[in-house]
Amino acid sequence: MIDPIRWTIRDRYGNSIYLTQERWEHIIESINHPEMDEYEEELKETVKTGARKQDTLNPQKYRYSKEFNNLPASNTHIVAIVLFSLREDEIGEIISNNFIVTAYQKEIG
Repeated sequence: MIDPIRWTIRDRYGNSIYLTQERWEHIIESINHPEMDEYEEELKETVKTGARKQDTLNPQKYRYSKEFNNLPASNTHIVAIVLFSLREDEIGEIISNNFIVTAYQKEIG
C-alpha cells in the first residue's frame, strides 16, 4: 500500500515534490524533530522558494533551506531533505517521484 500523500508542492524549478503522512509523522516524532510540528507552512515555503543544493555523494538527494525569523531557540533556517527519483504509474508511464525524507530546524550563521 502506498503511503497517503499529505501535500504536494512545486519548487521554484518546476519540480513536483510531495510529503507523505508517514514522513510527516516521522519528522515530528519526539525523538526526531518535534519542533517542526507547528512549522508545516514554513516547510512548504522552504521547498517552494528556498535555496537548493545537490548532495555531492548522492546526486538524487537535495537539501532545501530557507531563513525564517519566527523559529524557536536560536534556529534560523528550516532544512528539507528531498530525494528525486522516477517511478512507473498505473498505465506504465515513467513519472517523477520526488519526496521529502526529513525536515528540521537549524542555526545557520
